[in-house]
Amino acid sequence: MKKYSVQTDIEVLDMLDTASRQKEVNFVTKLYWGDAREKLCEAVEDLKLDSLVMGSRGLGTIQRILMGSVSNYVLSTAACPVTIVKDPSSRKN
Repeated sequence: MKKYSVQTDIEVLDMLDTASRQKEVNFVTKLYWGDAREKLCEAVEDLKLDSLVMGSRGLGTIQRILMGSVSNYVLSTAACPVTIVKDPSSRKN
């Protein structure tokens, strides 16, 4: 991880380890470099995932049109079921 100047978050890794033991689920952490849309779909195939859970930034309509939506792309392109989790703080009242 040092090679990519990415710091490891020990608390997150500990939480994932605990959850995986309690729920008998496998977590995979892998670092891909490049366009997020393409790399997520590539990871689904490389890792032969049964499913993918990913977050959504909650972009507005204009931003989504201009920048593209990673979650929409992956949802329509990935070779496995995809669950999109919205950030509750991005909810508009």
